[in-house]
Amino acid sequence: MDSLERPKRIFILGEKLFPIKSIAYHTDDSKLFSAVRDALHDDEYEELKESRLGVFLKLKEMDFCWASRLIHYMLSFQRNIKKKYELWSLVGADPVRFSLIEFEQIIGLSCEYIKKCEVTNEMASFWEWIGVSVDAGPSSEQIIRACKRCQELSRDDRMRLGYLAIFSGFIEGRKYSSATRASLARLVMDLEKFENYPWRRVAFKVLMDSLRAKDFTKSYTVDGFIQVLQVWIYHALPELSANYGNPIPNKPSPLLLAFKGGKGRKCFKDAISRQEWYWKSSSSFECGIN
Repeated sequence: MDSLERPKRIFILGEKLFPIKSIAYHTDDSKLFSAVRDALHDDEYEELKESRLGVFLKLKEMDFCWASRLIHYMLSFQRNIKKKYELWSLVGADPVRFSLIEFEQIIGLSCEYIKKCEVTNEMASFWEWIGVSVDAGPSSEQIIRACKRCQELSRDDRMRLGYLAIFSGFIEGRKYSSATRASLARLVMDLEKFENYPWRRVAFKVLMDSLRAKDFTKSYTVDGFIQVLQVWIYHALPELSANYGNPIPNKPSPLLLAFKGGKGRKCFKDAISRQEWYWKSSSSFECGIN
């Protein structure tokens, strides 16, 4: 593809990127997941960790290191494209895509369709116990408070708190005190349906909607599971990931668990500029913009 045909960068920066100030995020809340760990019995926590949503807990246990500078650089290399739910960055000769496909390859999660849950007496009672209106979903703050007094609950209700913590703390990843969406939170009343819900679509949309609304010339806070972008970069840039991503031997599955990450480095800009894009998956990965 001729480089003249490629969409222009969103930011006309020449060789100079916007100076990075801060990228904040709400996911990976240590207080929330410490409260969940203390609230659940050992077998309950292990069951939650081995569920389809357990990948988030496994990442938390890895002490994954956030690299704000690396994410900022890649967002600054974005191309101006028409598709709302795709992100393309250009480093060197070829662009690389981040879309629902790449999100799925990295994080896994289910894609089954589940009908929404109606308000029942059981759900209303559980919501009342947490201290939440039936028209809202519990915030991380409310879940933490509930975890501190949950030993009186049944096993299923304790598991519900665990799943709600993953939903609030990783999938939606909003402000500590912000309510989650009631229509989705209610699904936790059927634990099997909650686990099998197409959360990857929900998590992907939350992240992309938040990124599209940001001004990268200023400090900004991103909603959603932004850590997936860091893992995406590591997989796309093998030389950089080998030097700075702390890869884990034998590449655990899913791909999200293949790196421990690393703190931001001043040399990231030069390291990125020397890279060649790479992506290996079960299907062919597009390197051009159609």
